Amino acid sequence: MIKSLYFRVVLTFLVSVIGGTILAFISIYWLSEEKFDEVLRTDLMHFGHDITRIYEILPYDKAESYVREMKQLDAHYIRIFDETGQIGTYGVPTGEIITHISTEQIKKVLEGEVVYEKANVINNQMMGLPLRTDKGIKAMFVTPITPSLHFLIKWVVGFLIASLAMGSLLMLVAAKYLVSPIKKLTVATRRIASGDFNVKLNIKQKGELGTLARSFEEMTHDLQQLEHMRRDFVANVSHEVQSPLTSISGYAKAIKQVDITNAERSRYLDIIIAESERISKMSDSLLKLSMLDSQAHRMQLTTLKLDEQIRRVIVASQPQWLARNIRFELDLPAVHLTADHIQLNQVWTNLIGNSIKFSEDGGTISVSVEHDFKNATVTISDSGIGISPEDQKRIFERFFKADRSHSRKYDGSGMGLAIVKQIVSLHNGIIKVKSEAGRGTTFIVTLPLLPPIV
Repeated sequence: MIKSLYFRVVLTFLVSVIGGTILAFISIYWLSEEKFDEVLRTDLMHFGHDITRIYEILPYDKAESYVREMKQLDAHYIRIFDETGQIGTYGVPTGEIITHISTEQIKKVLEGEVVYEKANVINNQMMGLPLRTDKGIKAMFVTPITPSLHFLIKWVVGFLIASLAMGSLLMLVAAKYLVSPIKKLTVATRRIASGDFNVKLNIKQKGELGTLARSFEEMTHDLQQLEHMRRDFVANVSHEVQSPLTSISGYAKAIKQVDITNAERSRYLDIIIAESERISKMSDSLLKLSMLDSQAHRMQLTTLKLDEQIRRVIVASQPQWLARNIRFELDLPAVHLTADHIQLNQVWTNLIGNSIKFSEDGGTISVSVEHDFKNATVTISDSGIGISPEDQKRIFERFFKADRSHSRKYDGSGMGLAIVKQIVSLHNGIIKVKSEAGRGTTFIVTLPLLPPIV
């Protein structure tokens, strides 16, 4: 829970408010200590002088009765001493007040001195003044029960203002810390929008912001890879289209010559037709990939017999493998699954077609099917030229041709396996390849028997 952004915001607010309050209290206390002490001392002095004047003007008994009725006793506590000790008190002491008055302090006041003592700023203060009466000099000690109300109100208002200021300052600092990752994400987003994918956030936080930052970096890496793939794709399309167009243009110009024989003209036309068909097949493959990539694409699911579908594909390609004396070994038990019939047929056509294309004359192709209560696994193995370990990592990329040295012998656009990979993925399946250069290739396709979620 402590990693939650909500919890962190609330905690930051509470820490800011409490911390601001504590700092404000310390600051106000430090700044107001002398002023507070001065106000209380002046208040005690004025009150004490008022009492002494009453005793100077009135007889002792009347003065005593008058003082006992004074409203100011709600905020002050008075003790009167003579040489023999305490002889009278006025008011009701509450809270912590200075209770002990030394003999020396009493002696000083009786001799005419003013004594002032404090233990803290709030109310633990005491002032001793000489009290001249018709019965002689007495020592009067006045202690405040509560501080000055006016000053206290001013002090509380000042404290609240300082508390608000300190809390706001701390909140601004904390907010900057919380918002900093979001600002980094904003800057990074703008850089990515401009085409710069070399973005490093360096956000070490945990919780939602840390997860968002890591997801953002992963997205940036994926976008960078997609951009590289897009550029490679455009370059490959340009290259693959340019080659047949160059041939068509060259042989079309050759046909215009009047001194060529009919046999040459016929051969040139055959080449033009072949290159046109090559472009057509490439365009068809690109269209299929575009449809498979489109989110609007929807599969037409039907229940089909997998073993029968594979047999039909093998029979349809019979002219190719018979002409090269290639033999098939089949292990196809009856299996029913729900899939898009046309798309799945394309998978077997491409894989079996590749096996025939890259097998040696007189070779063997093995096709088998295994299944359990969840999945069906189709294995297609040939004894052809094989694929190197480096090329196996890229054979499902668009326009990638594993055997560049044989590109003239083995014609193709390099998109057949990309189409297979996409169709298998749409069916929630998995395709794997096992191969060794010069020792054949095995493709393993695993498909769920239940309908895929589309």
